[in-house]
Amino acid sequence: MTHVQGAGGTTPMNRLPGLDLLRAIAIVWVMLFHSFIVGGLGPRFEWLSRYGWMGVDIFFVLSGFLIGAQVLRPLQRGEPLSFGGFYRRRAWRILPAFAVVLAIYTLLPPVREAPGLQPWWQFATFTMNLLVDYPRNQAFSHAWSLCVEEHFYLVFPLLAWWLTRRASTAKFASVCAGVAILGIALRTSIWLHDTAIEPPRNWFIEDLYDPTWTRLDGLLMGIMLAVLQAFRPAAWARLQRHANVILLAGIAVTGLSFWLFRERTGLLANAIGWPVLSFGFGLLVFAGADRQSLIGRRRVPGAAWIAAISYSLYLSHKLAFHFVEAKLGASSQGHGLPVFAAYALAVLLLGAALHYLVERPFLRLRERRSDTGTFVQTPARTGQLDAG
Repeated sequence: MTHVQGAGGTTPMNRLPGLDLLRAIAIVWVMLFHSFIVGGLGPRFEWLSRYGWMGVDIFFVLSGFLIGAQVLRPLQRGEPLSFGGFYRRRAWRILPAFAVVLAIYTLLPPVREAPGLQPWWQFATFTMNLLVDYPRNQAFSHAWSLCVEEHFYLVFPLLAWWLTRRASTAKFASVCAGVAILGIALRTSIWLHDTAIEPPRNWFIEDLYDPTWTRLDGLLMGIMLAVLQAFRPAAWARLQRHANVILLAGIAVTGLSFWLFRERTGLLANAIGWPVLSFGFGLLVFAGADRQSLIGRRRVPGAAWIAAISYSLYLSHKLAFHFVEAKLGASSQGHGLPVFAAYALAVLLLGAALHYLVERPFLRLRERRSDTGTFVQTPARTGQLDAG
């Protein structure tokens, strides 16, 4: 859960319903996609799960937006950026729950969803996404996206500090265009090279899908939104008056990305599909950040809770899948509604336990240990959330 430090201690921030809804959709979508590890949840749910991997890209856009706003607000006000405070807050937020799940995967092989696991030090150093041997080591493979996030946390504050030393729209636009164009060129060259030589491994996952340098589009889109909000607030406010039109445009662009990714491992998808997908999700996030938009004006029951525990759900859901599969055995082959409910219940129980027993206590401890000058943000007047 997101908190701020007030005079009376740690209190929940006023969450934005639209962003909570998008975060909840993202984690549910990802978990539906990962149901393939237990044979899928049946043909009735295939239409839901087929594109579920896109949920990670919603997280990337949200992270770029929310973390970008944390970093950019003090810089926009002309204040020095507390690098140490930022990194400490990220460490308190990310590491405790991650360390617990990594220990379970490392020390208890029978609970893994797959036998093979990359060396523990690759997870601990967040280099697993650059070194993974996917055909042999698929356990906890979803940690690749956490590695991408950690690399973003490490580099972006330094980049933001450099860009704002002599702030220039042209300099920022050049960097953004360069990242996008280089991403397209890099993915295209990797695809052409690997399809030509056909290496005897899962090159799509190892060379295209997991590495940080091929997956920057979503984070970039989120950062661009954060820059617009922080440095062009008048333009942000004008655009938010058209949030519902932008929401519809986001749905249309996302639909276009579905078409581009109809062949997920194809050249078209991997050359231009990622920036198109990220742009569509960026439009949805923009609309979700407005309290008057169709998705931002009302709270969807349960969405805020799912959003609050989404990190713990992401870390632990494959363990829950494997537990249910092991307990049900052959009786799970029908993939009917009762089996679906059993998987869903196990995922929610394990994710909630990890959140309330590990993640949340460490967030409270983080706030108690925060000094007055530590990197603690208060809500902006636009209602933007601290990502935690």
